[in-house]
Amino acid sequence: MSQEGAEVSRRKLFGWAGAGVALAGAGAAAGVGVDRLGTASASTSTVDFHGEHQAGIVTPAQANLHFAALDVTTSDVGELRQLLREWTDAARRMTAGQQVTADGAVGGAAEAPPTDTGEALDLPASQLTITVGFGPSLFDERFGLAAKRPPQLVDLPVFPKDKLDPARSGGDLCIQACADDPQVAVHAVRNLVRIGFGVTQVRWSQLGFGRSSSTSRAQQTPRNLFGFKDGTNNVKAEDTDVLRDQVWAQAGDGQPWMAGGTYLVARRIRMHIETWDRESLAGQEQIIGRSKGSGAPLGQTGEFDPVDLDVAGAGGVPVIAEDAHVRLASSQTRGGVRILRRGYNFVDGSDGVGHLEAGLFFLAFNRDTRTQYIPMQRALSSKDAMMEYVQHTGSAHFAIPPGVTPGTSWGDGLFA
Repeated sequence: MSQEGAEVSRRKLFGWAGAGVALAGAGAAAGVGVDRLGTASASTSTVDFHGEHQAGIVTPAQANLHFAALDVTTSDVGELRQLLREWTDAARRMTAGQQVTADGAVGGAAEAPPTDTGEALDLPASQLTITVGFGPSLFDERFGLAAKRPPQLVDLPVFPKDKLDPARSGGDLCIQACADDPQVAVHAVRNLVRIGFGVTQVRWSQLGFGRSSSTSRAQQTPRNLFGFKDGTNNVKAEDTDVLRDQVWAQAGDGQPWMAGGTYLVARRIRMHIETWDRESLAGQEQIIGRSKGSGAPLGQTGEFDPVDLDVAGAGGVPVIAEDAHVRLASSQTRGGVRILRRGYNFVDGSDGVGHLEAGLFFLAFNRDTRTQYIPMQRALSSKDAMMEYVQHTGSAHFAIPPGVTPGTSWGDGLFA
């Protein structure tokens, strides 16, 4: 057997063993056997890289995230196009559980740097997905792409109460790697960054753990660092009509090359958890608009009971307060507009004054950020009672191109 064949077999063997242990008791709740709208088969622990849409959007959210935004340092359009081809090829292999190249970490010449960094050797693919996007700043004069900029890819405004750090905002390109093993996700970003040396450089990055939303009905609703179930009413992979209308870009939206793609909003949200922890249970529930235990909307009994904004309590006062997070973010309040959330918790040490640097790395996909995310965030920033306990410290916006087929790359539509 060739070295490459032995490598694939060995990786699959580990994948079968890991999946068998992890999934034996989880069954359908873990998304076993779901097609590409779901995860991967239990036998390989892989998610199909090819398809109409990029993986890592409606794919049931994995346990870990490594996200990086990069600046393009070259002004040579040919180098940028070649990089996107190389990134696509490398991602195609890594998501299949292979090393970046056939020679990989140990098979090449001893006198040369390895073509794979090696920290994912012997690890299964862990349902790795790699999703790539283009920021507004990529469409400047450097590469002649101004006419290709989608009208939906606006520069995000500074919202009320934002305290944005330029070092945690923006970027020409983004890489989102999600996996059930954190080392697999880190390995993916590390190797794409390595391939981009001399063409790109990292502007900022973020590690995330403990998904803060569900993107499939097969998943249980997780809890955020405030202890509340998060993303109960999120758009799910099974909501194909909603995805078509609210998430996936269409050919008639302004840039045909984006058909099948979407727009990603990334916001780093610092949560002042020490202040929150001193708030009463009743106060916390009023701020969120849900029961902390069951996750049910106030006035209801079950987590998935519809939010009823008209339920009144004593004296006719609405049970869900006018400044409750649930009310302000509800599609009922927003004229039916929805977004697909895919965020993660983070804890980045301490802030130097005795508080944890912790929060939510908010990721959301929508068809038109101008009419979906931006109006919602304006309302939340100015009216949401929860704003006393959170602060947005990073902000970025990316066009996520459609998926690829064998032999094509992420940049093909952009440079066609």
